[in-house]
Order: sequence, then structure tokens, then C-alpha cells
Amino acid sequence: MKRTLSLILGLSIVLSITSCASIFTGTKDSIVFTTTPEGAKVIHKGIEKCLTPCTAEIPRGLGKQMVIFEKEGFETKEVKLTKTFNPVTLLNILLGGAIGVGIDAATGSLTKYSPKSYTVELESK
Repeated sequence: MKRTLSLILGLSIVLSITSCASIFTGTKDSIVFTTTPEGAKVIHKGIEKCLTPCTAEIPRGLGKQMVIFEKEGFETKEVKLTKTFNPVTLLNILLGGAIGVGIDAATGSLTKYSPKSYTVELESK
């Protein structure tokens, strides 16, 4: 009886700290970036991610996420990444409770980027 109670208690603790969206969908999204003309730097949070056309892993976050496109001879362009609610988070209501939702919020997994592709036209200076 004591062993069964310990097992149930252990499983309850594990389930209460589960963060479903973080585990199942991760904390980053792969986003495709293209520009006209090609060869622009894609910069997120001050870090150069790639040169267009490219795919970059962008960490999720609850705040506003911006990407900057830079190319010599062209105006710098800033684009806001749009996000939608990540429905996997709803599993926390059943499995993880408030702690799991809190972990998903802290890791940015409550949301996901949508669309997963951005095309930007740069204007010459």
C-alpha cells in the first residue's frame, strides 16, 4: 500500500510539472525568409540568422518579435513576426495544470509563429 501511494504521488508530481507544448512542439519555429533582391541579412534580436533565401530557427516568446532585413544599397526593413495560439497548450489543462501552463508561458510555447514563411521586397536607397 505504501509503495502504491508513493508511485501515485510520484506520478502526480511528474504530471503537474509537465509542460506539454514545450515538450511536443519545442520552443523554436523554422521560418523561411525570402527577399527581393536575394542576399539580405536576416537579423533577430541583434543576431544575424542567415542570408536570404533561407530558413532560420526563431525562438518563440510572448513579447513582440521583430526581424530586420539588411542589404547594402537598400533600405533596412523591419518585419513583425505574427503568432497564433498553440493548441497543444490545452493539454496542460488536463495533464499539467497551472504549473505546466506556466512553463509553457515562460518558454514561449503558448504561441507559435504563423505564417512560417515571409517574403520581403527591399527598396533601393
